[in-house]
Amino acid sequence: MKKRIAGVLAAAVLGMAAQVDAADYVVDKQGAHAFVQFRVKHLGYSWLYGRFNDFDGTFTYDEKDPSKNKINVTVKIASLDSNHAERDKHLRSADFLDASKFPTATFTSTAYKPTGEKTAELTGDLTLHGVTKPITIQVEHIGAGNDPWGGYRAGFEGRATIKPEEWGIAMAKLGPASQEVELFLTVEGVRKDGKK
Repeated sequence: MKKRIAGVLAAAVLGMAAQVDAADYVVDKQGAHAFVQFRVKHLGYSWLYGRFNDFDGTFTYDEKDPSKNKINVTVKIASLDSNHAERDKHLRSADFLDASKFPTATFTSTAYKPTGEKTAELTGDLTLHGVTKPITIQVEHIGAGNDPWGGYRAGFEGRATIKPEEWGIAMAKLGPASQEVELFLTVEGVRKDGKK
């Protein structure tokens, strides 16, 4: 009888451990510990940097079973900020991102493939300007652990390069050096269950 009880308890503990491995997180938008940034060459003479200030997302991370890792992010295009009001207005216009017609961009992951101890390739579908195409993001797991407020956090950084014209965004007027846009994604998430 004691062996049977011990077996049931062991199974329960193992079951709880398995559940803890895969955890769901909310991107820490409220604390501004996440960033969606970009840069593009301006006429081939310099870099233009910008970011999107308003976005939401969730992700699942399982260190032991990477096949469970996934992320969904929604970005509000009108929140584009390049530190220049007139330029931002132009970039949001129909000449480029057309924020009034396409108010959001989304990324939904489809696969997570480890490439090293803390690195991986994250593939998924980017919907931008009304067009959905697959992209690959090079990901680095920065770290995870308890925070001072009783929660548990995990953080990642990702980089990808896209050609906006593949999403129907005209870039030709900016010259050949401006055809590619580099994306920098910094994501810190708070675990939903609040457990440490």
